[in-house]
Amino acid sequence: MSRLRISEIFFSLQGEGRSAGWPTVFVRLTGCPLRCGYCDTEYAFSGGEWLALSEILRMVAAYQAKHVCVTGGEPLAQRACCELLTGLCDAGYEVSLETSGALDISVVDPRVSRVMDIKTPGSGESQRNLPSNIDCLTERDQVKFVILDEADYTWSRERLASQGLATKCEILFSPVHGNMEAVQLADWILRDKLPVRFQLQLHKLLWGDRPGK
Repeated sequence: MSRLRISEIFFSLQGEGRSAGWPTVFVRLTGCPLRCGYCDTEYAFSGGEWLALSEILRMVAAYQAKHVCVTGGEPLAQRACCELLTGLCDAGYEVSLETSGALDISVVDPRVSRVMDIKTPGSGESQRNLPSNIDCLTERDQVKFVILDEADYTWSRERLASQGLATKCEILFSPVHGNMEAVQLADWILRDKLPVRFQLQLHKLLWGDRPGK
């Protein structure tokens, strides 16, 4: 029977993307091959508990929610993640996957909304972006740029144009919480008339950096 190492399973409001505000069950998988400088989930790099897929599905069902988000860490670093995603889709949930984009997203069930975080230079991990993932994007997916400073913004704006990302899926620009003034990013987006959605992390506004929220 398939197992995954789970950091936590919790119920909260989705704080990002097109499902922001919806009550959502979050399944956070342990482990990540990246080390972004502004990471806010370092506690998920190690530890956790091995759970059978059937037990994870049972725990998710107990919350009686429509939306489920599989996150990390980097969830695709665990081979059985794709089996979990398919199992959640088969159970009738609206399923999203939060991934760094450093691992192949083509293996993910097409019913899943893939939220791919293209790493900016400010993360220290931009060299890990997997270029082939761009060709896999569909209108069900979302691409996120987490922006630390003006250099990150300029880099992201150039990638947006050169790769035609806005024609593929919804694009999200988000300031690094606690590092960049949100209004500055909003002003740049309006100045340059970018076809992107500005977002703040709703859960951070409500609960700060508390784990499990």
